[in-house]
Amino acid sequence: MSQLTEQPAEGPVPTSADVARLAGVSRATVSYVLNNNTAVRISDPTRRRVREAATELGYVPHAAARSLRAGHSRMVLLPTAHLSSTPLHHRFLHGLESGLRRLDYTVVQYGSIGLDPDDAARAWAELRPVAVIAPGSVPLAPQGIAVLRRSGAKAVITLGPQPVPGAHALITDQREVGASAVRHLLERGRRRIGVVMPAEAGPALFAGPRLAGARRAAAAGPARVEEVPLHYTEESAAALAARWSTLGLDAVFAYDDAYAMLLMRALQDAGITVPEDTAVVGADDSMLGRLLRPRLSSVRMELATVEPLADLVDRLVRHPGTEPERHDLLRARTVHRESS
Repeated sequence: MSQLTEQPAEGPVPTSADVARLAGVSRATVSYVLNNNTAVRISDPTRRRVREAATELGYVPHAAARSLRAGHSRMVLLPTAHLSSTPLHHRFLHGLESGLRRLDYTVVQYGSIGLDPDDAARAWAELRPVAVIAPGSVPLAPQGIAVLRRSGAKAVITLGPQPVPGAHALITDQREVGASAVRHLLERGRRRIGVVMPAEAGPALFAGPRLAGARRAAAAGPARVEEVPLHYTEESAAALAARWSTLGLDAVFAYDDAYAMLLMRALQDAGITVPEDTAVVGADDSMLGRLLRPRLSSVRMELATVEPLADLVDRLVRHPGTEPERHDLLRARTVHRESS
């Protein structure tokens, strides 16, 4: 791997003309090499000479100027308002970013907290991205999509539980998470199932669909499902555990592993045994859940497309006139452990 040579902290900013003089080539050749333009045949020795000259001078291409010439950038924008912080989404983002870098895109994460959908779309458009992958927590409207397209975005893609008219959709149908947990509990003989509904605003995007999926699976059981509100605090969990016996429940799907661990400890402190009195299932299949005693049963989730996600984004950018596509990403299955 090449290393940047030590550069003076101040002085004139090196230009492509400086690189061209040092490498003994034209400025056009410098542009072709450093912008990875494969349409023009340039020998490998010349490419190496240009890159070595750029490294020696500390030169990097000017992204804004390149965007101005092309009418768009190679930037893929990932707005980050209320994105899930689960290991699943970290893996998803890491795979997407590394794949896009391999395809010579620049990936930029952009904070959008406090912006309404129209303001968010205008703020994103100011950066002139070639593609936007918007989280479902920012409910894009058709006018926002139009603003992005007029600014040069070749692909507008939403990531969430529902598609948005006019945009490509990466669907994460959270109903399957709740359905998988309840189907597992039904197989274990449980028929009176609580579903934790986090009282905090952040999980609301996922909590409602997970409850709907749980109800759908319970109806086929048949089984009873009851909403169980819970704040993510020890006090709230202790209060819920203190009245647990009055609820008549023999199992609980606790939204995710964090809420499951919180509630399971409170139930045990209240003298309620897991899984004998109440079976507990979480979601995310986290390492901490596997370290508990009893070990936590959990819904394991994966996000996958038929083609690599970065390749999908690249294809949509290169063919901007295609009809909006829908891709279902979420795969869910419950891993049975000691808590159920």
